[in-house]
Amino acid sequence: MCGIVAAMDLQQSQVSTWVYDALVQLQHRGQDAAGIISSSHKMHMHHGRGLVQDTFTKNDIDRLVGPVAIGHVRYRTSGTSSSMNETQPFWVAAPYGIALAHNGNISNQEPLRRYLVEQRRHHLHSDSDSEILIHLFSDYLRSYEDTADSADFFKILCEVIAKIMHQVEGAYSVVCSIVGKGLIAFRDPHGIRPLCIGQGQTQKDTFMFASETAPFFSLGLQSIGDVLPGELVYIDQHAVMHRKVIHAEAFHPCVFEQVYFARPDAVLDDVSVYRARLRMGQNLAYSWQQQYPDLSPDVVIPVPFSANTAALSFANALGVRYSEGLYKNPFIGRTFIMPNGTMRKRSVRYKLSPQRTEIEDKKVLLVDDSIVRGTTSAEIVKVVRECGAKEVYFASTYPAVKYPCYYGIHIPTKEELIANQMSEADIAEHLGVDALLYQEESSLIEAVDRRGEQDFSDPCRACINGQYCAGTIEKQEE
Repeated sequence: MCGIVAAMDLQQSQVSTWVYDALVQLQHRGQDAAGIISSSHKMHMHHGRGLVQDTFTKNDIDRLVGPVAIGHVRYRTSGTSSSMNETQPFWVAAPYGIALAHNGNISNQEPLRRYLVEQRRHHLHSDSDSEILIHLFSDYLRSYEDTADSADFFKILCEVIAKIMHQVEGAYSVVCSIVGKGLIAFRDPHGIRPLCIGQGQTQKDTFMFASETAPFFSLGLQSIGDVLPGELVYIDQHAVMHRKVIHAEAFHPCVFEQVYFARPDAVLDDVSVYRARLRMGQNLAYSWQQQYPDLSPDVVIPVPFSANTAALSFANALGVRYSEGLYKNPFIGRTFIMPNGTMRKRSVRYKLSPQRTEIEDKKVLLVDDSIVRGTTSAEIVKVVRECGAKEVYFASTYPAVKYPCYYGIHIPTKEELIANQMSEADIAEHLGVDALLYQEESSLIEAVDRRGEQDFSDPCRACINGQYCAGTIEKQEE
């Protein structure tokens, strides 16, 4: 799970400023590193470790000239977090000059790596699956004759992307700039990772692709939908859009985007994240009333910020006071995407400050978006206990996570997942809570399935049920 952006505005000589602003809006999707590549008649690049605002200075942005640019914020799912070789966007000099940024995870990357190195004689500089994608793309594109005609070039791109979709398994939303040709974006046949399209409200030859709709409003763009599953979208050098669904299969968007990763103001695949989270909290409250009819909390407190919306509707459904009894320091990153348990546990007390007046002598019901490893949840319960809570209950808007994710979330082994190793009763004891409730899988799907342009009735939830929709992953589980 990363954040990607691509923008074109032929009236601007420095569209990188837009991409920078968009990456700031998508910072929640990745904190390891950030990068931008712009292009005019040649490419200009800057990237670095850490947050967007720490990576780029004004002088850095000033050097990123051109009417086309792509950007990336990195959350590590493959490769290493320390190597600058893993930082996106990637680029290759031929053909044309290509830059690429990718959100997702390729599940069959090892055979693809061997194919590129042993059969096609490519030299790869990193362990990143995104580098595999750009080399595959450039290798296929190299075999076609150059053409200046946009329609002919789009036909070539369709054939290239068809080859990629035939060979690559897993989750991938991709943006790519090609010097002298324009922008392209494509999405895997199941549409696992989101990719949204924005267009200028008055200037219709201005476009942006982004992992979420969040950047569009601040930049004066309007959302015009999403890159569809298996679709290629090409914005040519004259800012004309070409679209074609190359190869689509059953739609399986990652439901964890709605639960945790996306900003609440985002609209992904025609589903409002805010509304979905309200329904998650409401459905969870109904389950609480059925499972614990005799337990009534004095106060409902969210684990900020991704659980705030669900906790609000949970409290309203129960008729219980809602309180933000845990204050979150916004300058400390999201603990879920930190690389190890020690850092996640330590950061809880750095970023969350309890309000004793909201907790002391009360039956506190904590609502969180999920329980994955249990490290952060146990530490939060401990903090609330220390503030004098009479009883502590815990409700998760997401069902029990029992299986690894190979499609863009860094949960690589079953041994890390508390629900895979313990029963629900043992988890409650481990967390130190008096009652524990997980969202039912059917209730979660009901919350997100609102029949927009896409059928959301069967989202990817392999981390819940072990049903992986995009390719085989047995070799990774060994």
